[in-house]
Amino acid sequence: MNNKKTDKSAVSKLPEELIEAPVDGIQNTSLVEHRRDQICDAALELFLQKGFASTTIRDICARSGVNQASIYDYIANKNDILRRLLNKLWFRSGAPNLDELLDEQGDSTSFEQLVARYLSESWGKKRKGTLLAYRTVPHLQKADRKAMRRRDEMVIQALADKLRIRTELPEGDYRVEVIANLIIYLAGFGPMRDWLHQDLEPEQIVGTVAAGINAMVEHLEATSPTQLSE
Repeated sequence: MNNKKTDKSAVSKLPEELIEAPVDGIQNTSLVEHRRDQICDAALELFLQKGFASTTIRDICARSGVNQASIYDYIANKNDILRRLLNKLWFRSGAPNLDELLDEQGDSTSFEQLVARYLSESWGKKRKGTLLAYRTVPHLQKADRKAMRRRDEMVIQALADKLRIRTELPEGDYRVEVIANLIIYLAGFGPMRDWLHQDLEPEQIVGTVAAGINAMVEHLEATSPTQLSE
């Protein structure tokens, strides 16, 4: 199995966060952050319960306890709230990407173990962010949709580059892109199917999916020209 690492500088930098509207009417930064957290927490619950389009600023004020006359001292509009939530739950989730974990792989850690860690952290830290993104994509501004799509494309490509080195598949063999895309999909949307197996322990689910991903990558390795020529 090829554990060769790639130069991190060779991977394009991921897009920055979505651009939040500047709202600076109040100078007390701690108060502003506190109120924004109240507003965003309330909005997240409502967006997931009622949907973005059906949620009004009045609804958010009622749920958050922030007066409707002053809410615009903290946020610009409903789309600004959505950007702030996606930045927090998606762009700054704290969950590592699998290609980053592969850079840190040691001799004592298997690929399957890294995948299990990746899935566990993604499912734990990005669950609400993924659900929010999935449900609100039609309501995102064009520039925001473009930034999120570009980020996904770059995350997939970064992982595909690592898998290509690992499997020794040549350029032009797009099976690595297919597998990378599938891994990213499973990491994002796997938890949305957990109603099918609520009686299972999370470790069992993670282990099963990680084993499946490992088997797919091992198949690519076994069918690479390098392996077939030996």
